[in-house]
Amino acid sequence: MFTAQDVSKLRATTGAGMMDCKKALTETNGNFDEAIKYLREKGMAAAAKKADRIAAEGVVGSYIHMGGKIGVLVEVNCETDFVAKSDAFQNLVKDIAMQIAAAKPLYVREDEVPTDALEAEKEILKAQALNEGKPEAVVEKMVEGRIKKYYKDVCLMDQDFVKDSSKTITQIVNEAILAIGEKISIRRFTRYEMGEGLEKRVDNLAEEVAKMSK
Repeated sequence: MFTAQDVSKLRATTGAGMMDCKKALTETNGNFDEAIKYLREKGMAAAAKKADRIAAEGVVGSYIHMGGKIGVLVEVNCETDFVAKSDAFQNLVKDIAMQIAAAKPLYVREDEVPTDALEAEKEILKAQALNEGKPEAVVEKMVEGRIKKYYKDVCLMDQDFVKDSSKTITQIVNEAILAIGEKISIRRFTRYEMGEGLEKRVDNLAEEVAKMSK
């Protein structure tokens, strides 16, 4: 049905434990893509189980974009100092800081978006839909769909990972929770951008960061 090489490949791809990879491949009859999906779903379940734990350790990580024009500080929490010092956790923090530099989120998660900012965005989206000639009966559904896109733009946890757009930051964190075995939480971040006339460069920043990470 599947080989030891399949297990190793799945483990390298997802960061999950060997036994979890074996189980995923068994449950999905050796289908690699389905096994990845299975582990991601399991990771989300594992993250939910750990949600009530206290994550008071962690690190403040940083990332400076080439030339020192953009800088990021981000606090990522875990449960133990041992994990905070591990390579896996440190690499996760580095990836998250790089993500913030490239994708310019304004908030960590959806519940941090101020009510007035959200309502103002909804009004803009509603006006746009009406100006497009859409009937009022479907405008609300259109606004709802476009708000999800808004969240993907401004909320870090909803964004596609710049190093692998098939995953969101939520999935990246959940996979780390599954691999490391502790609650992991992105608490806060600050992004600095210096200088004028950077807009043209920033347009391709996600692509630049992705190239640098390879």
